[in-house]
Amino acid sequence: MRFFRNGLIAAVAATTLSAVPALAQWQPERPINIIVPWGAGGSTDQVTRVTAPLLEEALGQSVVVVNQPGASGAIGTKAALDAPKDGYTWTANAIANNATYSVTGLVPDTSIDDWHVYLSVANAPVVSVPADSPYQDFGELLAAFRDEGQSITVATAGNTSSGGTAIAALADAGDFDYRMVTYDGGNPAVIATASGEAMVTTQLAVEQSEMIRGGRLRPLAALTDEPLEIEGIEPIPPITQWLPEIHVAPDYFGIFLPRGVPDEVVETMDRIWEEKVMNSEELAKYARERGAVFDPSYGEEARTRAMPIIIAEACARVERGEAVMDPSEIGIDCEGRTEAKAE
Repeated sequence: MRFFRNGLIAAVAATTLSAVPALAQWQPERPINIIVPWGAGGSTDQVTRVTAPLLEEALGQSVVVVNQPGASGAIGTKAALDAPKDGYTWTANAIANNATYSVTGLVPDTSIDDWHVYLSVANAPVVSVPADSPYQDFGELLAAFRDEGQSITVATAGNTSSGGTAIAALADAGDFDYRMVTYDGGNPAVIATASGEAMVTTQLAVEQSEMIRGGRLRPLAALTDEPLEIEGIEPIPPITQWLPEIHVAPDYFGIFLPRGVPDEVVETMDRIWEEKVMNSEELAKYARERGAVFDPSYGEEARTRAMPIIIAEACARVERGEAVMDPSEIGIDCEGRTEAKAE
């Protein structure tokens, strides 16, 4: 699948989704909290703070973004699951996290079926080094990883973060070791790399774009199969230029409502997503400037778009020995995926 080409086509196709039927409008009586289970300034925080005002305007009520980081996003996610199912506590994240936390044991007994899914953008990780790094392209860095292994530090927001899963996938495909240094979010990990505290970061493009544009980070490769284009930045080469067999899939982010909230809350959110978010110039502008794909969807369509990255993440955990639960228990068939790849 072509990461960005298909993403853009999907964005156009999203506007053709059937209209939501006219139903009673939910009118919240007090502010709504969206728990972002990562630190301020990271990818989830960024896109949620662009989306929240759209929801606030449509609902006529305050929508408050609450950062609750810890345990690779698990603490805030569990807080959203444990909150009263009254429609006033939502969460935001990469959908692959919410759908696979049980595989790693971070949030037991949960899966994508526990959420009403509202996706906004697709993101891609980027391999970057400080501006004064000796590595000029990913080929040079790959050779260094293979020679020096764990002496090379990689800043991420944790094992299950986009940056953490990206470096793990790179190490598997490139056959090398590394030493991860974890932070409470993508933004601190990127800042640490730009300041020379770490040698590499593999966080998302949206978290790195300002540092790249400002000349503090040098991007070497994007985890895509086509060059990644960001306004004001030279196209970033795709990782497949050096690792042609690596699997890449759109990493979808959005807002999630726990199952069990009143139907009128879901019906209202469906309508707002279709009428406001899927036509939002503010969100489209954010995507263009930060290096994301504007690709909103909700409901079954969102679930369908998200499944490739969910399956990839869950099965990669098994392959790396990081799983504490067989993904088949939440409906993910890694054996069938392995057979398909072998063919």
